[in-house]
Amino acid sequence: METLDEEVEEYSWRDVVLPALVPVVQEPVELERESRQRRRGRDILVAVDHGPNSQHALHWALAHLCRLADTLHFVHVVHSRLFYPSSDDEVVYDVSKRRMDELAVEAFQIAMVRSQGRIVEGEAGKMICREAERLKPAAVVMGTRGRGRIQSVLQGSVSEYCFRHCKAAPVIIVPGKEAGDRSVF
Repeated sequence: METLDEEVEEYSWRDVVLPALVPVVQEPVELERESRQRRRGRDILVAVDHGPNSQHALHWALAHLCRLADTLHFVHVVHSRLFYPSSDDEVVYDVSKRRMDELAVEAFQIAMVRSQGRIVEGEAGKMICREAERLKPAAVVMGTRGRGRIQSVLQGSVSEYCFRHCKAAPVIIVPGKEAGDRSVF
């Protein structure tokens, strides 16, 4: 993992090379009439992990938010070595890369969007907000377990933290499947 020095603190990150699934084709004629901004597409940050709620949030984003020219940026946050000093970086990287590869293939098959991935080390809420500041995405999409507002505040929640502290982009919180089809903007 590479270490990036910043003013406040440093954090480690590692870019993930995802499969390039976008075929080379000519640009459709109807896109020529549209503005250059729309043709370029948007960046959408999706916080992913190995749970079903983040996959549900990704599927929600693909169905309700993504357009053809958009790029999804997957961010997977792993705990710092301070908490888990015996963890092997390469094992964590390989498992996370396989997960992001699967998600990139799904995203391309469902919405034909491009994907990029990054594995970041640290506290999940802070790192997601930092990546949002770096990318300046159109939206930050993340899943949650569907707890109530009071329970999330009292017990702590990554999505609650991001909702309060992420100033770079609107945070879209997608509850898990068991909570229904409600989302908080």
